[in-house]
Amino acid sequence: MTEQQLRENVAEVRRRMAEAAVKAGRDPAEILLCAASKTQDADTVRLAAGLDIDLFGENRVQELVAKQAAAAYGEKPLHFIGHLQTNKVRQVVGVASLIQSVDSAHLLNAIQAQAEKKELCQDILLEVNIGGEASKSGVSPEELDALVETAAQMGYVHVCGLMAIPPAQATPAQTRQYFAQMRQLFERLQGQRFENVHMEYLSMGMSGDFESAILEGANLVRVGTSIFGARNYPV
Repeated sequence: MTEQQLRENVAEVRRRMAEAAVKAGRDPAEILLCAASKTQDADTVRLAAGLDIDLFGENRVQELVAKQAAAAYGEKPLHFIGHLQTNKVRQVVGVASLIQSVDSAHLLNAIQAQAEKKELCQDILLEVNIGGEASKSGVSPEELDALVETAAQMGYVHVCGLMAIPPAQATPAQTRQYFAQMRQLFERLQGQRFENVHMEYLSMGMSGDFESAILEGANLVRVGTSIFGARNYPV
């Protein structure tokens, strides 16, 4: 994809984001655009880094490491947004400014140990399995408080908010309901006091539903195909 095509795509996503924000009575400037660059090569990502996006999100550790080594992200922050295995935590902690997909005490412990070893505090989001899907990662809404309390006791982890991916087969109306449920969880936790926990980011919404997410309170959306086009998966 050419730089001009990328520029046009980003401008269109920004337009739609702003329209949804205004409809919700919100300031478009408060909503961050994460370019989900899964399967995109370093050259394409480097072009995108010069455009009107706020940060990049990677789903795969191998891609994150390779593109980081190629200086593809420029000065833009980098988030890890995919499922993170504990044996790959050391490659992500301190490299990603935010890990959005923390879903268990086991993973929390691994991040805490690696962050302590590197003498830094790792920002994270807690991923919620809002649709209760057996095939999807994420803590259940019912177990979220316990995970927050566990994270609050860790000195090298800082919880900055929540992340979710509604079921892919949900109708637009159902998806909007899932987003509304996430906002309720987010706002409830905002009203509680925990050490190392500050509910700043509500990350939800992707190419097919980011407008609904913004209408329901998302302040960080993860957009891939609407920016980069269809993904090219290896055969």
